[in-house]
Amino acid sequence: MLRSHIDHLVVTAPTLEQGAAYVENAVGIVPQVGGEHPRMGTHNLVLRLGADVYLEVIAVNPKALPPDRPRWFELDGSHPTPRLATWVARSNSIHDACTASPVPLGHVEAMTRGQLEWSITLSEDGKLPLQGIAPALIQWRGQAHPAAAMPDMGCALIRVDAFHPEAGLGNRMLESIGFDGVLRMLPAPAGSAPHLVAYIQTPSGPRQLGGT
Repeated sequence: MLRSHIDHLVVTAPTLEQGAAYVENAVGIVPQVGGEHPRMGTHNLVLRLGADVYLEVIAVNPKALPPDRPRWFELDGSHPTPRLATWVARSNSIHDACTASPVPLGHVEAMTRGQLEWSITLSEDGKLPLQGIAPALIQWRGQAHPAAAMPDMGCALIRVDAFHPEAGLGNRMLESIGFDGVLRMLPAPAGSAPHLVAYIQTPSGPRQLGGT
C-alpha cells in the first residue's frame, strides 16, 4: 500500500545568505550548513523540524560547474527573492507513487549529497508541479533519515497550507500517493497566486513561513 509523508520544505533563494536571512526573519532561527549537490550545481542549508522532517534552503552554488540540464526547484528561473517554493513528500514506493499521481510529478532519478543517497522525482524543464503546490517525491536509501543527524534547535512543523485554484486536483493527487500528514490543500483566494504557508513551533512560539 502506498504511503507518503512530508519529508522537507524547500526554500529557494538567489544565495544561501539571502535564504538564511529569510528563514531567520520568519522563524527566528538560522539554518545550519548542509552540503553540495554536484549533479545540480546547488548547495543548501538545513533546519530540523522533527525526527523525520526538515527545512531546506537551496541556491545555485557559484563555485560549482553548471549542470548539463535545468536545475531543480526552478533555480534557473527569475525569482529575485527567497520564497517557500515547494515541498518534498517521502514515499515508500516512489515509482508506484509517481505512476499513480494524476499530476505529473516528473521522472525518478538517483541523487547524492556527501554520504546521503536517495531517489527523487524531477521534471525535464526544472518546473515545479502545480506551481510548487504538488511535491517532488523522495525515497531515501538504506540510512536513517537525515533530520535525525541535524542539531535540534527547538523547532517543529505544525502544519502546511497549500493554496491553489485547482485544490481538488491537488487533493486527488495526495490521495493517489497515500499521503498522510499535516498538509491541507485549499482553494487559492481570488486573485492570489498558488502559494504555501508553513506553521512552525519555535522556542519563541508559533511562527509562519511563506505566503503570497
